[in-house]
Amino acid sequence: MATHDHRIPLTIDYVEISVTDLAAAQAFYGAAFGWSFTAYGDEYAGIRTSAEADGEEAGGLTLVDEVVGGGPFVLLYSDDLDGTLAAIVSAGGTVTNGPYEFPGGRRFHFADPSGNVLGVWSEQ
Repeated sequence: MATHDHRIPLTIDYVEISVTDLAAAQAFYGAAFGWSFTAYGDEYAGIRTSAEADGEEAGGLTLVDEVVGGGPFVLLYSDDLDGTLAAIVSAGGTVTNGPYEFPGGRRFHFADPSGNVLGVWSEQ
């Protein structure tokens, strides 16, 4: 993940694209856009910002059984995950998953009042 120096709290930081075939998706996006990937097992691949191995990650491909609703999954970054969770709930959002730990830190997913699901992550 990138080093974070956000001037505006909770900016869009990372976008995940749900796919039903990880290898086919990597082949497609690699051929169509020249994207390169970091493998994180059989169910996830990080999208690199450059073809270089040291390029930062801007998103990921996540394996799902079925793509429901389509579209990417947007992740926001927060320096204070628990405070952000409390603010979302206080503003009328609903936590749909987590918080939970993952290799880059902790994250949770939430639905806004219209039903859009986004995520928030933190390195801590």
